[in-house]
Amino acid sequence: MKLGVLKTVSARTKWQSESRDFTPWLAQNISTLGNAIGIELEVENIEVKCGPYSADILAKDTSTSKYVIIENQLEKTDHDHIGKGITYASVLDASIIIWIAPQFTEEHKKALDWLNDHTKDEISFYGVQIELWQIDDSNAALKFNVISQPNEVVRRIARTIASEDLSDKKKFQLNFWEQFREKLSQTKKVNSLQTPRAQYWYDISLGKSGISLSNICNTDQNIIGIRVYINNKIAAEMLPYLETRKSEIENKIGFSLQWNPNPGNRDKVILLTHSTDFSDKIKLEESLKWLVEYTLKFRDVFSKIIGEKPIN
Repeated sequence: MKLGVLKTVSARTKWQSESRDFTPWLAQNISTLGNAIGIELEVENIEVKCGPYSADILAKDTSTSKYVIIENQLEKTDHDHIGKGITYASVLDASIIIWIAPQFTEEHKKALDWLNDHTKDEISFYGVQIELWQIDDSNAALKFNVISQPNEVVRRIARTIASEDLSDKKKFQLNFWEQFREKLSQTKKVNSLQTPRAQYWYDISLGKSGISLSNICNTDQNIIGIRVYINNKIAAEMLPYLETRKSEIENKIGFSLQWNPNPGNRDKVILLTHSTDFSDKIKLEESLKWLVEYTLKFRDVFSKIIGEKPIN
């Protein structure tokens, strides 16, 4: 039996120029990178001016609407690009820096690891190695290898230390969202999950910036809920569109929803709530199970319908 020979291929054989070839290709295939690092990305623009220089790609993390800087190389990493990435992030107020290259020096990998271990949760650095593989003369296959990313263990310890000064309510909310995130993660149906915080809400991406799921944990009223949260910048067109499909949405969810319950607010909300008793361990566990189940259902229904919205 004859077998093919598996070999690596230089990135330059596919993309001769970073700016003319690789950056436009990556912008059009951004989900490939997003899947590799576990973040849903939406491209804002390419070659974004920052003084005399240009950031390769400016994107958004759709779960938080925070900006992401993507800096590309088709050669071994150098000091120049890591400095540019940090500079662009400061100018454009980005929270995530992604550095892509076919080869990372040990020094640059250590630099990214150090930055992740010594910065707050709000700032994250990713080192992503690009590889091309080929069997004999077949088309090259792309693989992104994440060689550096935020250290969740280190950051969890930092959050634990910081939580010592929190009120009992805030400690409960932090613990509730940590349990929720863990249970949702176990389903393996959501790639990008934000870090839990001591607050009453927890956001989950719907694949488009400006609209997300914003789950709530109201300890004063013993209520949990799922909100489709629509930023005021897109509310005027998005809410009417979703309302045209109200019956379809509610049939698929299985409940009547509260549509725009606070019409005076500029940001708009579509809401489903569930009563519980946070002091009862059994009901608390049932609440987490309910929230995971309907988070997935909301995400499946709304992300599909949002994706079907005609472009004006």
